[in-house]
Amino acid sequence: MKFGLLLPHFGEHASREKILEGSKRAEEVGFDSVWVRDHLVFEPHGEMEKPNREFYDALTTLTAIGAVTDRIMLGTGSLIPFRHPLVTALMAGTITQLVGPRLILGFGAGTFDHEFEAIGWGDRDRVELVRSNAEILRRVFESNHVDYSDANFTFSDISIEPKPVGGRVPFWYCGATPRSARLAVEFCDGWMPGRISLLTMAKRIETMRELSAEQDRPMPTVAVIPPTSVEETREEALEHVNIPGLLAWANKSKFAVKPPSGSFETVEDLEGQLIAGSPDEVVAEVEKFRALGVEHLVFDFRFKFDRWFEQIELLGAEVLPKLR
Repeated sequence: MKFGLLLPHFGEHASREKILEGSKRAEEVGFDSVWVRDHLVFEPHGEMEKPNREFYDALTTLTAIGAVTDRIMLGTGSLIPFRHPLVTALMAGTITQLVGPRLILGFGAGTFDHEFEAIGWGDRDRVELVRSNAEILRRVFESNHVDYSDANFTFSDISIEPKPVGGRVPFWYCGATPRSARLAVEFCDGWMPGRISLLTMAKRIETMRELSAEQDRPMPTVAVIPPTSVEETREEALEHVNIPGLLAWANKSKFAVKPPSGSFETVEDLEGQLIAGSPDEVVAEVEKFRALGVEHLVFDFRFKFDRWFEQIELLGAEVLPKLR
Protein backbone atom coordinates (compact mmCIF):
# COMPACT_ATOMS: atom_id res chain seq x y z
CA MET A 1 0.00 0.00 0.00
CA LYS A 2 1.28 3.47 -0.91
CA PHE A 3 0.65 6.71 0.97
CA GLY A 4 0.43 10.29 -0.24
CA LEU A 5 -0.52 13.82 0.76
CA LEU A 6 -2.91 16.33 -0.81
CA LEU A 7 -0.94 19.57 -1.09
CA PRO A 8 -1.95 23.01 0.22
CA HIS A 9 -1.92 24.62 -3.22
CA PHE A 10 -5.36 26.21 -2.78
CA GLY A 11 -7.12 28.45 -0.27
CA GLU A 12 -5.77 30.77 2.38
CA HIS A 13 -2.79 28.59 3.29
CA ALA A 14 -1.46 28.06 -0.23
CA SER A 15 2.18 29.10 -0.38
CA ARG A 16 5.47 28.33 -2.10
CA GLU A 17 7.01 27.23 1.21
CA LYS A 18 4.23 24.83 2.14
CA ILE A 19 4.12 23.30 -1.33
CA LEU A 20 7.84 22.92 -2.02
CA GLU A 21 9.31 22.47 1.46
CA GLY A 22 6.36 20.29 2.46
CA SER A 23 6.91 18.02 -0.54
CA LYS A 24 10.61 17.74 0.19
CA ARG A 25 9.87 16.84 3.79
CA ALA A 26 7.18 14.35 2.74
CA GLU A 27 9.76 12.57 0.60
CA GLU A 28 12.28 12.56 3.45
CA VAL A 29 9.89 11.00 5.99
CA GLY A 30 8.74 8.26 3.63
CA PHE A 31 5.61 9.32 1.74
CA ASP A 32 5.20 7.81 -1.71
CA SER A 33 3.32 10.63 -3.43
CA VAL A 34 1.98 14.17 -3.36
CA TRP A 35 -1.24 15.23 -5.06
CA VAL A 36 -2.95 18.34 -6.40
CA ARG A 37 -6.51 19.21 -7.32
CA ASP A 38 -7.55 21.21 -10.39
CA HIS A 39 -9.77 24.19 -11.14
CA LEU A 40 -9.89 26.98 -13.67
CA VAL A 41 -12.34 29.24 -11.82
CA PHE A 42 -12.13 28.03 -8.21
CA GLU A 43 -15.29 28.01 -6.09
CA PRO A 44 -14.46 26.75 -2.58
CA HIS A 45 -16.60 23.93 -1.20
CA GLY A 46 -18.46 25.49 1.72
CA GLU A 47 -18.47 22.40 3.92
CA MET A 48 -14.72 21.86 3.48
CA GLU A 49 -13.07 25.19 2.69
CA LYS A 50 -13.09 28.84 3.61
CA PRO A 51 -14.10 31.36 0.88
CA ASN A 52 -10.59 32.02 -0.41
CA ARG A 53 -10.12 31.60 -4.17
CA GLU A 54 -6.34 31.24 -4.28
CA PHE A 55 -5.54 28.27 -6.51
CA TYR A 56 -2.14 27.30 -7.90
CA ASP A 57 -2.27 25.52 -11.26
CA ALA A 58 -2.04 21.74 -10.94
CA LEU A 59 0.56 20.78 -13.55
CA THR A 60 2.76 23.84 -12.98
CA THR A 61 2.81 23.03 -9.26
CA LEU A 62 3.79 19.40 -9.86
CA THR A 63 6.60 20.47 -12.19
CA ALA A 64 8.08 22.71 -9.51
CA ILE A 65 7.84 19.92 -6.93
CA GLY A 66 9.50 17.48 -9.30
CA ALA A 67 12.42 19.87 -9.66
CA VAL A 68 13.15 19.89 -5.91
CA THR A 69 12.50 16.20 -5.15
CA ASP A 70 13.99 12.96 -6.41
CA ARG A 71 11.55 10.05 -6.22
CA ILE A 72 8.15 11.03 -4.86
CA MET A 73 5.25 10.38 -7.24
CA LEU A 74 3.32 13.41 -8.57
CA GLY A 75 -0.43 12.96 -8.95
CA THR A 76 -3.51 14.89 -9.99
CA GLY A 77 -6.64 14.07 -8.05
CA SER A 78 -8.25 15.10 -10.23
CA LEU A 79 -7.39 16.97 -13.41
CA ILE A 80 -10.49 18.60 -14.92
CA PRO A 81 -10.78 18.40 -18.75
CA PHE A 82 -10.92 22.11 -19.51
CA ARG A 83 -7.58 21.89 -21.37
CA HIS A 84 -7.29 20.62 -24.90
CA PRO A 85 -5.86 17.08 -24.54
CA LEU A 86 -3.01 17.85 -26.94
CA VAL A 87 -1.93 20.63 -24.57
CA THR A 88 -2.11 18.19 -21.67
CA ALA A 89 -0.11 15.63 -23.64
CA LEU A 90 2.68 18.14 -24.30
CA MET A 91 2.74 19.22 -20.65
CA ALA A 92 2.73 15.65 -19.33
CA GLY A 93 5.50 14.52 -21.65
CA THR A 94 7.56 17.56 -20.72
CA ILE A 95 7.10 16.96 -16.99
CA THR A 96 8.36 13.39 -17.24
CA GLN A 97 11.35 14.44 -19.32
CA LEU A 98 12.29 17.05 -16.71
CA VAL A 99 11.67 15.07 -13.51
CA GLY A 100 11.39 11.41 -14.54
CA PRO A 101 8.49 8.96 -14.87
CA ARG A 102 6.75 10.04 -11.68
CA LEU A 103 3.45 11.42 -12.98
CA ILE A 104 -0.02 9.95 -12.45
CA LEU A 105 -2.85 11.68 -14.30
CA GLY A 106 -6.08 11.29 -12.37
CA PHE A 107 -8.97 12.81 -14.33
CA GLY A 108 -12.47 13.73 -13.23
CA ALA A 109 -15.50 15.28 -14.89
CA GLY A 110 -15.56 18.20 -12.48
CA THR A 111 -18.34 19.67 -10.39
CA PHE A 112 -18.96 23.10 -11.87
CA ASP A 113 -20.51 24.02 -15.21
CA HIS A 114 -19.19 27.58 -14.99
CA GLU A 115 -15.60 26.48 -15.59
CA PHE A 116 -16.56 24.98 -18.94
CA GLU A 117 -18.92 27.81 -19.84
CA ALA A 118 -16.03 30.23 -19.33
CA ILE A 119 -14.09 28.59 -22.19
CA GLY A 120 -17.08 28.00 -24.45
CA TRP A 121 -17.45 24.28 -23.66
CA GLY A 122 -20.60 24.55 -21.59
CA ASP A 123 -22.57 22.29 -23.93
CA ARG A 124 -20.11 19.38 -23.80
CA ASP A 125 -20.60 16.17 -21.85
CA ARG A 126 -17.86 16.38 -19.23
CA VAL A 127 -17.65 12.62 -18.73
CA GLU A 128 -17.15 12.18 -22.46
CA LEU A 129 -14.41 14.81 -22.28
CA VAL A 130 -12.60 12.55 -19.81
CA ARG A 131 -13.01 9.61 -22.19
CA SER A 132 -11.66 11.74 -25.07
CA ASN A 133 -8.64 12.73 -22.99
CA ALA A 134 -7.88 9.12 -22.10
CA GLU A 135 -7.98 7.97 -25.71
CA ILE A 136 -6.11 10.94 -27.18
CA LEU A 137 -3.37 10.83 -24.55
CA ARG A 138 -2.90 7.11 -25.12
CA ARG A 139 -2.62 7.55 -28.87
CA VAL A 140 -0.25 10.52 -28.95
CA PHE A 141 1.94 9.04 -26.20
CA GLU A 142 2.34 5.84 -28.22
CA SER A 143 2.40 7.06 -31.83
CA ASN A 144 3.12 9.88 -34.24
CA HIS A 145 1.03 11.18 -37.16
CA VAL A 146 -2.17 10.53 -35.23
CA ASP A 147 -5.59 11.05 -36.80
CA TYR A 148 -8.51 11.40 -34.41
CA SER A 149 -12.15 12.42 -34.42
CA ASP A 150 -14.99 12.23 -31.90
CA ALA A 151 -17.80 14.50 -30.72
CA ASN A 152 -15.31 16.71 -28.87
CA PHE A 153 -12.05 16.84 -30.84
CA THR A 154 -10.90 16.35 -34.41
CA PHE A 155 -7.34 16.54 -35.73
CA SER A 156 -5.12 14.80 -38.26
CA ASP A 157 -1.45 13.95 -38.68
CA ILE A 158 -0.49 15.13 -35.18
CA SER A 159 2.76 14.19 -33.44
CA ILE A 160 3.46 15.38 -29.90
CA GLU A 161 7.05 15.38 -28.70
CA PRO A 162 8.56 14.76 -26.24
CA LYS A 163 6.91 11.46 -25.44
CA PRO A 164 6.66 10.56 -21.75
CA VAL A 165 9.63 8.84 -20.20
CA GLY A 166 8.68 5.19 -20.06
CA GLY A 167 6.26 5.57 -22.96
CA ARG A 168 3.05 6.34 -21.07
CA VAL A 169 1.54 8.01 -18.02
CA PRO A 170 -0.99 6.14 -15.81
CA PHE A 171 -4.53 7.44 -16.32
CA TRP A 172 -6.93 7.16 -13.37
CA TYR A 173 -10.63 8.00 -13.13
CA CYS A 174 -11.47 10.16 -10.12
CA GLY A 175 -15.03 10.00 -8.81
CA ALA A 176 -17.23 8.18 -6.32
CA THR A 177 -20.28 7.37 -8.45
CA PRO A 178 -21.14 3.89 -9.76
CA ARG A 179 -20.45 5.14 -13.26
CA SER A 180 -16.97 6.35 -12.32
CA ALA A 181 -16.04 2.86 -11.13
CA ARG A 182 -17.40 1.27 -14.31
CA LEU A 183 -15.51 3.72 -16.50
CA ALA A 184 -12.30 3.08 -14.58
CA VAL A 185 -12.53 -0.57 -15.56
CA GLU A 186 -13.40 0.31 -19.14
CA PHE A 187 -10.50 2.57 -20.04
CA CYS A 188 -8.37 3.54 -17.02
CA ASP A 189 -5.44 2.25 -14.99
CA GLY A 190 -6.87 3.32 -11.62
CA TRP A 191 -9.93 4.54 -9.75
CA MET A 192 -9.68 7.29 -7.14
CA PRO A 193 -12.68 8.67 -5.26
CA GLY A 194 -12.31 11.48 -2.76
CA ARG A 195 -14.67 11.46 0.21
CA ILE A 196 -16.43 8.09 0.19
CA SER A 197 -17.82 5.87 2.93
CA LEU A 198 -16.33 2.43 3.47
CA LEU A 199 -19.70 0.84 2.71
CA THR A 200 -19.90 2.69 -0.59
CA MET A 201 -16.31 1.91 -1.48
CA ALA A 202 -16.82 -1.79 -0.78
CA LYS A 203 -19.77 -1.85 -3.18
CA ARG A 204 -17.81 -0.05 -5.92
CA ILE A 205 -14.79 -2.36 -5.57
CA GLU A 206 -17.00 -5.44 -5.77
CA THR A 207 -18.51 -4.10 -8.99
CA MET A 208 -15.08 -3.33 -10.42
CA ARG A 209 -13.81 -6.82 -9.68
CA GLU A 210 -16.82 -8.37 -11.38
CA LEU A 211 -16.50 -6.12 -14.45
CA SER A 212 -12.75 -6.67 -14.70
CA ALA A 213 -13.29 -10.42 -14.74
CA GLU A 214 -16.12 -10.20 -17.27
CA GLN A 215 -14.10 -7.97 -19.60
CA ASP A 216 -10.83 -9.84 -19.03
CA ARG A 217 -9.15 -6.58 -18.05
CA PRO A 218 -6.71 -5.92 -15.20
CA MET A 219 -8.32 -4.63 -12.01
CA PRO A 220 -7.57 -0.89 -11.82
CA THR A 221 -5.45 0.41 -8.97
CA VAL A 222 -7.82 1.48 -6.18
CA ALA A 223 -6.99 4.73 -4.39
CA VAL A 224 -8.79 7.21 -2.13
CA ILE A 225 -8.34 10.73 -0.67
CA PRO A 226 -10.04 10.89 2.76
CA PRO A 227 -10.09 14.10 4.83
CA THR A 228 -7.71 13.55 7.73
CA SER A 229 -6.88 15.03 11.13
CA VAL A 230 -4.29 13.45 13.42
CA GLU A 231 -3.53 14.62 16.95
CA GLU A 232 -2.55 12.95 20.20
CA THR A 233 -6.22 12.18 20.95
CA ARG A 234 -9.38 11.70 18.88
CA GLU A 235 -11.06 14.56 20.72
CA GLU A 236 -8.30 16.97 19.70
CA ALA A 237 -8.36 15.68 16.12
CA LEU A 238 -12.11 16.19 15.77
CA GLU A 239 -11.87 19.79 17.05
CA HIS A 240 -10.37 20.77 13.70
CA VAL A 241 -13.00 19.10 11.49
CA ASN A 242 -16.28 20.53 10.22
CA ILE A 243 -18.40 17.52 11.14
CA PRO A 244 -21.78 19.17 10.32
CA GLY A 245 -20.44 20.11 6.90
CA LEU A 246 -19.23 16.60 6.17
CA LEU A 247 -22.54 15.11 7.29
CA ALA A 248 -24.46 17.54 5.08
CA TRP A 249 -22.26 16.68 2.11
CA ALA A 250 -22.66 12.95 2.75
CA ASN A 251 -26.44 13.21 2.90
CA LYS A 252 -26.45 15.03 -0.45
CA SER A 253 -24.45 12.24 -2.12
CA LYS A 254 -26.98 10.68 -4.46
CA PHE A 255 -25.28 7.30 -4.89
CA ALA A 256 -23.80 6.79 -1.42
CA VAL A 257 -24.60 3.63 0.51
CA LYS A 258 -26.41 4.94 3.57
CA PRO A 259 -25.80 3.73 7.16
CA PRO A 260 -28.45 1.53 8.80
CA SER A 261 -30.36 4.58 10.06
CA GLY A 262 -30.92 5.74 6.48
CA SER A 263 -28.97 8.98 6.82
CA PHE A 264 -25.60 10.24 7.98
CA GLU A 265 -26.18 11.59 11.48
CA THR A 266 -23.06 11.00 13.59
CA VAL A 267 -19.32 11.13 13.16
CA GLU A 268 -19.32 7.32 13.32
CA ASP A 269 -21.56 7.31 10.22
CA LEU A 270 -18.71 9.03 8.36
CA GLU A 271 -16.51 5.94 8.51
CA GLY A 272 -14.24 6.15 5.49
CA GLN A 273 -15.18 9.75 4.71
CA LEU A 274 -13.00 10.97 7.56
CA ILE A 275 -9.84 9.73 9.24
CA ALA A 276 -9.46 11.42 12.61
CA GLY A 277 -7.77 10.43 15.81
CA SER A 278 -4.51 9.55 17.50
CA PRO A 279 -1.72 8.00 15.43
CA ASP A 280 -2.80 4.50 16.47
CA GLU A 281 -6.44 5.26 15.60
CA VAL A 282 -5.35 6.59 12.20
CA VAL A 283 -3.43 3.37 11.59
CA ALA A 284 -6.53 1.35 12.47
CA GLU A 285 -8.68 3.39 10.07
CA VAL A 286 -6.18 3.00 7.25
CA GLU A 287 -6.14 -0.76 7.78
CA LYS A 288 -9.88 -0.81 7.04
CA PHE A 289 -9.13 0.63 3.60
CA ARG A 290 -6.34 -1.87 3.07
CA ALA A 291 -8.73 -4.72 3.90
CA LEU A 292 -11.07 -3.55 1.12
CA GLY A 293 -8.28 -3.59 -1.44
CA VAL A 294 -7.18 0.06 -1.45
CA GLU A 295 -3.64 0.28 -2.79
CA HIS A 296 -2.93 4.01 -2.55
CA LEU A 297 -4.27 6.29 0.20
CA VAL A 298 -3.78 10.05 0.07
CA PHE A 299 -4.27 11.98 3.31
CA ASP A 300 -6.28 15.17 2.79
CA PHE A 301 -5.32 17.74 5.45
CA ARG A 302 -7.32 20.67 4.12
CA PHE A 303 -8.84 21.13 7.60
CA LYS A 304 -5.30 21.36 8.98
CA PHE A 305 -3.28 23.26 6.38
CA ASP A 306 -2.47 25.84 9.06
CA ARG A 307 -0.58 23.02 10.83
CA TRP A 308 0.71 21.40 7.66
CA PHE A 309 4.29 20.67 8.73
CA GLU A 310 3.17 19.33 12.10
CA GLN A 311 0.85 16.86 10.39
CA ILE A 312 3.61 15.66 8.05
CA GLU A 313 5.94 15.07 10.99
CA LEU A 314 3.32 13.30 13.09
CA LEU A 315 2.32 10.96 10.27
CA GLY A 316 5.91 10.39 9.23
CA ALA A 317 7.05 9.53 12.75
CA GLU A 318 4.07 7.74 14.28
CA VAL A 319 1.81 6.48 11.48
CA LEU A 320 3.77 5.48 8.37
CA PRO A 321 6.24 3.19 10.20
CA LYS A 322 3.32 1.19 11.63
CA LEU A 323 1.68 0.85 8.22
CA ARG A 324 4.76 -0.35 6.35
